[in-house]
Amino acid sequence: MVRHPDTPVTGRATMLRRLARWCLAPLPAPPVALRRGPLRPGVFRSRLRSTRLTGQLGVALGLMFGICFVTGLLSHLIQHPPGWFWWPARPVGLYRFTQGLHVATGLASIPLLGAKLWSVYPRLFSWPPVRSIAHAAERAGTGVLVAAALFLLVSGVLNVSRWYPAMPFFFTAGHYWVAWLAVGGLLVHIGVQLPAVRAALARPTDEPRQDGLNRRALLGGVAAASGLITLTTVGQTIRPLSGLAVLAPRHPGTGPQGLPVNRTADGAAVRAAALDPAYRLWVVGPGRRVGLDLAALYGLPQYTAELPIACVEGWSATGTWTGVRLRDLVALVGVDPRRSSALVESLQTGGRYRACTVPPEHLRDPLTLVALRLGGEPLHLDHGYPARLIAPNRPGVLQTKWISRITVPGTR
Repeated sequence: MVRHPDTPVTGRATMLRRLARWCLAPLPAPPVALRRGPLRPGVFRSRLRSTRLTGQLGVALGLMFGICFVTGLLSHLIQHPPGWFWWPARPVGLYRFTQGLHVATGLASIPLLGAKLWSVYPRLFSWPPVRSIAHAAERAGTGVLVAAALFLLVSGVLNVSRWYPAMPFFFTAGHYWVAWLAVGGLLVHIGVQLPAVRAALARPTDEPRQDGLNRRALLGGVAAASGLITLTTVGQTIRPLSGLAVLAPRHPGTGPQGLPVNRTADGAAVRAAALDPAYRLWVVGPGRRVGLDLAALYGLPQYTAELPIACVEGWSATGTWTGVRLRDLVALVGVDPRRSSALVESLQTGGRYRACTVPPEHLRDPLTLVALRLGGEPLHLDHGYPARLIAPNRPGVLQTKWISRITVPGTR
């Protein structure tokens, strides 16, 4: 039904129109006496600041943040998979690539965000500070976006450095939820600013100079800073560039048996249990349970796989692992590994990652091992001796060390 033009507008529509007018109505101007310090006209004199510069920086920063968000979300889903999510076992280095890209784009965003904030911070002191209710809401939303972006970059740097100074929250959860807040704020900000940015980018401009610097030189400096940060950190993921990774908190070849370690046996409080001569690895299935000591594990068919340890902090390193296929251990209790998942538990008595679930696509993969050796030698205690999980295309936090029990569906 089409409403006739003479038909009265409904009460709800009238209320919405009044609300819109109220939000857009100008607020009373504040006293001029308050216009001091940075609020004075002409305080910010740099001719380099422009909508065009801000737009160009915003495009680059939006691209970096978009990649960082998607790869970070992917890592979160792998570690906390909902029922609909599926993650393959091959290619073996896919997670290594996506998480390395996540950390690299996050670090490269730091100079971009700094330059973007420099280009717009005079607007914090625009006069009048608030022109209308809608303008106040827009400024508040921008403030939330800036705060979320700073939180993500600062907490991300602290995480890759494994330094958590009195954080009153679990890093992963805080990072995840603030990322959604930042993306929501970013989308709203793009919607508000897109017309102005498009117009500025489409309009040819002269290149103003100030103290010998122009817009292109400024953008080139920011790009060089981002590139330098990437070059000096990405070597913790890309082994040929490891010699240049002077700013990377982890170097791939540093650690016992040539691989880094995040959590040691002493830190996990498992030294005594791991070195106990009575150690048994229990494989538990529906109606059957098998206990294997080290001699029994070494007596089973042994396989070797070259697989990376890829950590959520961005570093990764490849090792040559030898051990028993997880699917062969599951078969000992009469379970078909092609359609089964397994819960792998550590000797650790606590901790968020003391256990992990291995889904069917990884359990049945021949490269998924309960590793007993690394580089031809028995596992170092800090690498998970006497036995650890190593599976293709999985985050390091899900490669459970010091395995004590493997449980397949139907029992606990």
